[in-house]
Amino acid sequence: MQAHDETGAYRVSIKTAVRLVLWTLAWAATLALAKFGPGLLWDSRQPAASWVAVAVNFAVGVGWIVAFARFLRGQDEFQRKIIQDALAVALGVGWVSAFAYVVADAAGLVAYDVDIAVFPVLLGVVYMITILVGKLRYR
Repeated sequence: MQAHDETGAYRVSIKTAVRLVLWTLAWAATLALAKFGPGLLWDSRQPAASWVAVAVNFAVGVGWIVAFARFLRGQDEFQRKIIQDALAVALGVGWVSAFAYVVADAAGLVAYDVDIAVFPVLLGVVYMITILVGKLRYR
């Protein structure tokens, strides 16, 4: 009976992971549409189309958040612990680095402007590294 329960839990985990991947791809696609659509697909002087693209991106982003929450609930305790630790570190790094940049910029210490896109990339890299570290630590 226990083997059947483990198989069922594994299937739920795979199902939630696949849904998360699909929501992530949908969110990235709608983000690209909102970002590049005004110059490539419609005239940038048509704000209605841009607002629709942003609204669709926002709605898909909410769907992604729900999918991520379901993904977390589908994981076992150790996996949730690893993900929780990684999210805590990524949030901390993002929070501290962003405010350090703001303070340094306000003090005139920053020689060049940093594109806002650097921060999500930083968070993604930190998150992936801390997931790997967590998997190694709890092996």
